[in-house]
Amino acid sequence: MAGLQQWLAGQLAALPGFENDAAAPELQPASTDASFRRYYRLRAGGRSLIVMDASAERSSCGPFVDIARLLARGGLNVPQIIAQDLEQGWLLLSDLGRQTYLDVIGEHNADALFEPAIDTLIDLQRIPCPDALAPYDAALLRRELELFPEWYLQRHLGWRIDAALRAELDLLFDTLIARILEQPRVLVHRDYMPRNLMVASPRPGVLDFQDAVHGPISYDPICLFKDAFVSWPEPRVADWLRRYWQRAGAAGLPVPEDFERFRADCDVMGAQRHLKVIGIFARICHRDGKPKYVEDVPRFFDYLRGAAARQPALAPLAALLDRPGMLPAAAKGAS
Repeated sequence: MAGLQQWLAGQLAALPGFENDAAAPELQPASTDASFRRYYRLRAGGRSLIVMDASAERSSCGPFVDIARLLARGGLNVPQIIAQDLEQGWLLLSDLGRQTYLDVIGEHNADALFEPAIDTLIDLQRIPCPDALAPYDAALLRRELELFPEWYLQRHLGWRIDAALRAELDLLFDTLIARILEQPRVLVHRDYMPRNLMVASPRPGVLDFQDAVHGPISYDPICLFKDAFVSWPEPRVADWLRRYWQRAGAAGLPVPEDFERFRADCDVMGAQRHLKVIGIFARICHRDGKPKYVEDVPRFFDYLRGAAARQPALAPLAALLDRPGMLPAAAKGAS
């Protein structure tokens, strides 16, 4: 921490209007994060700034800077990079506010909040993907899916992956990957959800975009409406997806002409994401000592059960979910 504060003092001393606050910048925790990144808020020069300390995973800093500039050129409201030390993993950023969508969203204001979030997502997806942006290809999709058997089935449930279960998983993973790779590709934020959207005007602030890829157009819409920490009735989700689909089509994005096909794409993409997140939450629990995330695992099984019931192509998923002991009690019988 001493090294970070010394770096900050040097950066503030060089910024017009900040000189008087440079001697001993006070840092207050700004947010919690499932990763090894830490965020702090500081008051300086009469305004608030954010410090990102990614010294434990420095490789994320370069992509953060690159994607922030890409999104800013596309008109999105993202943090401004005020100062950077990529070697140390330190960034000094503008502050987009204290309230995330997750802090304030509820039954009565969700429509009003999702309206600008949909428009912002469409603007993001219209940004041309640079050649250097990683593709969301079969290898990456499969690596993510393998988190489910490795961390949830084996580590969390204590299951042994025998030949029959391995064959069942392979059939499901092959089915998901094949369907996902058929989808049109755009710029994908990869975590476009209420926790990473800031309440701001005239458009929400967008955070946590450093893992962006070139991938399926359904990924971010399903991420927005099938959130990790708050659930909505399925008819309401379908209505929001339809609103997105209509506006995306009008904006020239390559969504399917038929809404039900788009919804099926979202269910398939969602199944891949939800299996991955279950694995990630189990990993955060057992590897990183943060057990609170597994409390949200039943929500993802609810999402999976609903998608499997709607889509015949997800019959392998339904078979997997029907295995005794697979579902947490809260997810059994979900629609």
